[in-house]
Amino acid sequence: MRDLSPGPRVLLKRLRELMAEPLEPQERLDQIVRQIAQNMVAEVCSVYVLRSDGVLELYATEGLNKDAVHLAQLKMGQGLVGTIAASARPLNLSDAQSHPAFTYLPETGEEIYHSFMGVPILRTGRSLGVLVVQNKASRNYRDDEVEALETTAMVLAEMVATGELKKITQPGLELDLSRPVTIEGKSFGEGIGLGYVVLHEPRIVVTNLLNEDTDHELRRLAEALGSLRISIDDMLSRREVSMEGEHRAVLEAYRMFAHDRGWVRKLEEAIRNGLTAEAAVERVQSETKARMIRLTDPYLRERMHDFDDLANRLLRQLTGYGAKTADAVFPDDAIVVARAMGAAELLDYPRENVRGLILEDGAITSHVVIVARAMGIPVVGQAAGVVALAENRDAIIIDGDDAKVHLRPMADLRSAYEEKVRFRARRQEQFKALRDVEPVTMDGKRIKLQMNAGLLVDLPQLNESGAEGIGLFRTELQFMIASTMPRAEEQEAFYRNVLKQAAGKPVIFRTLDIGGDKVVPYFRAAEEENPALGWRAIRLSLDRPGLLRTQLRALLRATAGLELKLMLPMVTEVSELRTVRELLQKEIQRQSKTGEQLPRKLQFGAMLEVPALLWQLDELMDEVDFVSVGSNDLFQFAMAVDRGNARVSDRFDVLGRPFLRILRDIVRAGDRNETPVTLCGEMASKPLSAMALLGIGFRSVSMSPTAIGPVKAMLLALDADKLSAMMQAALDDTKSQVPMRELLISFAAENGVPV
Repeated sequence: MRDLSPGPRVLLKRLRELMAEPLEPQERLDQIVRQIAQNMVAEVCSVYVLRSDGVLELYATEGLNKDAVHLAQLKMGQGLVGTIAASARPLNLSDAQSHPAFTYLPETGEEIYHSFMGVPILRTGRSLGVLVVQNKASRNYRDDEVEALETTAMVLAEMVATGELKKITQPGLELDLSRPVTIEGKSFGEGIGLGYVVLHEPRIVVTNLLNEDTDHELRRLAEALGSLRISIDDMLSRREVSMEGEHRAVLEAYRMFAHDRGWVRKLEEAIRNGLTAEAAVERVQSETKARMIRLTDPYLRERMHDFDDLANRLLRQLTGYGAKTADAVFPDDAIVVARAMGAAELLDYPRENVRGLILEDGAITSHVVIVARAMGIPVVGQAAGVVALAENRDAIIIDGDDAKVHLRPMADLRSAYEEKVRFRARRQEQFKALRDVEPVTMDGKRIKLQMNAGLLVDLPQLNESGAEGIGLFRTELQFMIASTMPRAEEQEAFYRNVLKQAAGKPVIFRTLDIGGDKVVPYFRAAEEENPALGWRAIRLSLDRPGLLRTQLRALLRATAGLELKLMLPMVTEVSELRTVRELLQKEIQRQSKTGEQLPRKLQFGAMLEVPALLWQLDELMDEVDFVSVGSNDLFQFAMAVDRGNARVSDRFDVLGRPFLRILRDIVRAGDRNETPVTLCGEMASKPLSAMALLGIGFRSVSMSPTAIGPVKAMLLALDADKLSAMMQAALDDTKSQVPMRELLISFAAENGVPV
């Protein structure tokens, strides 16, 4: 590339003046194409804008037939203009008519022109249109002329993005930037939300595009790059970032990209060609995104994402723009859209306004997803391209049930979803009417319905749902959203607050279940090939007794004079329970010596998640006051199925005979040892599977708060003894080929049980 010659520099100066003048959109466009044609000694200059129906429409021209404006059209991929829009790359041809993609539009009168140069009008990597110049004589346009045209295209992109061209768009038509888009992702949290886009890191709108002092802009770029590199070095030097492992290699590569001379050279050349430092970053970023969208290699796409993130950081350095959305513009019905985000960042938003979370990346095990689900927010992840396609305040629908995102939905689709939401709301009102109804089956079986929780924001749902208590309080969520390890005093205050809001209803606190897929940033853990089967939960706590004793101390103090129900996760051998009991006893003795008040009653329990405990059931029941089945992990380990692996996660049924027989054995062990047994996994949250649990003998289940209404409606219509007789026979039948799920669905239909 070369620096701009005097002609293009004059053009950019004139463009600055044009953008400042109070002109109508069509007049401004006409002036722009006229100035380009004059300064580039082109006989034709035309602007084509992409509509929402995939058609490129001629919006302005100098040199072609004026009557063709708003009439001449090409489909995406059709002709030279359509090819440029589809590929997001310029074309520079000395003989356009010999190109295989050439398409003749007779209404334009362009058949007499031979040389052709067209550049895409890009914004965040998306083609919004095409800018073209043509001449009768055969010629190749110079590099600086291509640069000038690409810079002008940025100005046009902002005109499209700001909605200025809507005034001259034909009635009944929309531009591509406002077209409806449906994106398929993965369901990380069920539910439906209608609202408006809130970009977690709002797009930085660069309004000052054209520079007046190249040297000044180059200095600004150099300073911003220096600050960016220092921040990355600082990130790498922090103590919580371990010195080895795959994540370290990723961060080192990230630092390498920040020093990449090719990237920096492109930025500097864009400045020398007339752009401000921030406009140069935006332009190179947009070109990179355009290439990234068309890549299929996941490794290369990830590297491109790194450059994209670096560009965003650099833009914030140059503009001083903050990453947070101002509360003043936060909509009442917000759907937060992000490439990725931390759990604590989600909690920064006003909970009552958030209707959903959409992630371009992420996994079902990521911290923010765990927190969002705890908050009852629908989540769709791996929604490719959603950040680039969305604009703040765009209408959007998140469907966590079908794993779809509808951006700028058409009126009929929005109406259909509004009706769906109203239907859900009516059902919720019906369930709310059951809140104070005793959960007793038709044949008189009393069922205990509790809820799962992990954050203070969950607690109001305790009364709203009609839950009898909290059957699982995940204490690790407090650690996952904190930037540093919560001190004993902070933990104590938190647990005390939980009990206060529970207002006398029982709360079962599960000790820390970190490690594996729940890695906290300030706790260094070694890389593991199978983290779900590795150093996590009670295993980690027993190896770090100081961590466990601090939590036990905080729980004992918080429950002074009250009842403490304590449950240990991921127990594999009964001996682990005895070791924890000894630690707990030491803390009790310590507090007794200092005269501190102790809990009036202590109940000690275990999570049954590891299949090894199935051969220690009687020993287990003898050691604890209660047992809670963690059906999620128990199913995963028993069936050798990774819940996060789409290829195998649906291969085996949680209502299949093998797993139901395992659960029945656990219930029978509880009965013969007179030890209460409950179940607190996702299995309890669906009416059909909850019905199956009652059929094999469970009389206590814990679930998400929103599931309590539907499950209660189911059990009120259920004859538990009749269901049990059917299930016991079916589970004992080793010859039957009829799936248990089918038998359960048939039973519910025949007996009028709503599932």
